[in-house]
Amino acid sequence: MKNMTDHFIVSFLQRFDHHPFDVTLHGETHHIGNGNPVFIVNLKEDIDSSKLLTSTSLALGEAYMKGDLEIEGDLFHALDHFLGQMDKFSTDRTRLKKLIFSSQSKKNQEKEVTYHYDMGNDFYSLWLDETMSYSCGYFKTETDTLYEAQCNKVERILQKLYLKKDMTLLDIGCGWGYLLIRAAKEYGVKGVGITLSREQKKRFEEQIEAEGLGDKVSVELMDYRDLKDQGRTFDRIVSVGMLEHVGRENYELFVKNGSAVLKPGGLMLLHYISALREYPGDPWIKKYIFPGGMIPSLREMIHLFSEHQFYTLDVESLRRHYCQTLLHWEQNFRDHLPEIEAKMGAEFTRMWHLYLSGCAATFHNGIIDLHQILVTKGVNNELPLTRWY
Repeated sequence: MKNMTDHFIVSFLQRFDHHPFDVTLHGETHHIGNGNPVFIVNLKEDIDSSKLLTSTSLALGEAYMKGDLEIEGDLFHALDHFLGQMDKFSTDRTRLKKLIFSSQSKKNQEKEVTYHYDMGNDFYSLWLDETMSYSCGYFKTETDTLYEAQCNKVERILQKLYLKKDMTLLDIGCGWGYLLIRAAKEYGVKGVGITLSREQKKRFEEQIEAEGLGDKVSVELMDYRDLKDQGRTFDRIVSVGMLEHVGRENYELFVKNGSAVLKPGGLMLLHYISALREYPGDPWIKKYIFPGGMIPSLREMIHLFSEHQFYTLDVESLRRHYCQTLLHWEQNFRDHLPEIEAKMGAEFTRMWHLYLSGCAATFHNGIIDLHQILVTKGVNNELPLTRWY
């Protein structure tokens, strides 16, 4: 006779029955769904029922990280199956309140950002492409390489901004700096990047020196909330993959600070992970990957821009492009597994692999999206009548 723990776990997993799979536990195999199993969930240890009910995401994610749960089969396809049924996950928001709703203070947000981005440039260089772009690429064709997709993405953004020689461009959350370097070299603009990551700033400065762009591009450690006090203005603003760290209570503050330094008629492009509705976020992602991360909905950002006299010129979804980007990162990551495990440890390696595969699955299922919003501060009648492409 199965014990009560076995019975609960199997019964709990039976809710995810859209596609057939097997569960092995204590030497017994349990079939879920109809048809031949497309993957196997191999449970080496019991998972506490209270943990599953408090947060299915945390319970299963931590079991995988520790090696107590193994997937026999393709990890992405297994996660695609489970995450496509996230409405069946259990999440006790009351018990997880401190994790889901963390402080949005400057000090805490700096700590959260550096936790993720200051793990070492050598780590990121193992699985990102040569541009060190850690955001959604743009695949013009299905055969584009990751490098080509990232170059396509940057060029698409720069074209949308209608850049001209000697314009000033601010990049809020500039990463390792490829976008600004390319903007300076190809369009002759003067660029300023701000970041909270010392590792990113260090490598960006090295790239500026290597390219001989010291008179064109600079990078500063700065919180976006300090922009309004800088006394500077820019012709264009871009922000790629940074808004996710701002927090729902500060989205309006972000827009206000952008407005404070953007010239009248200036353009701002916001590239960010979005959602259909205003969800608080996933507990596992918040605990282990992006502390404090929050995904804005498209509608709330459009609303905020209009409230502050920004006119929307264009909105584009790159959801499927991000799924492909993540699958490329996941492949690169797997190609360097021994090296990464030696550097970061087995549990971290499993955690990061789960993160990359899981995010690909969430984009594939439309749980999250990627939008680029192009706006102008006030009315701009000087732009070309035709679009950038």
